[in-house]
Amino acid sequence: MTRTTTGETPFKLAFGTKVVIPVEVGMLSLRRTCYDEHNYDKGLKLAFDCLPEVRDDAAQRMALYQERMTKYYNQRVKLKHFNPRNMKLRKVSQATKDPSEGKLGPNWEGQYKVVRYSRRGSYYLEDANGKPFPRPWNAEHLKKYYQ
Repeated sequence: MTRTTTGETPFKLAFGTKVVIPVEVGMLSLRRTCYDEHNYDKGLKLAFDCLPEVRDDAAQRMALYQERMTKYYNQRVKLKHFNPRNMKLRKVSQATKDPSEGKLGPNWEGQYKVVRYSRRGSYYLEDANGKPFPRPWNAEHLKKYYQ
């Protein structure tokens, strides 16, 4: 099956030719009826000689595909910006969720202050008592607290 990123099958990138599946061996096909061993060896040698070019083309197509996917993703990402000292709520994770509350428990917890901005989309928080959290939190796990 041809891959979207490379435009080639993994077998062709490895061996330089198309794979012959077992079903095709047992059936009459154009590929089997036109088989000529002498010309096949020449074609196979040519395919092996051209294999680095095929791999380079596949690498270029893969790089273009990755650029398009990155551009598509970045167009749709909406970064959240929080000002320091604003109050925020933190999403309750499976690790911090109280199992006795079940699925009807709260999805957001606390009133936390943003202490500082670490890097793109991550913030250091502290609780209402002024105790800071040891690690930063991603902006997607925070939301503004309205008083």
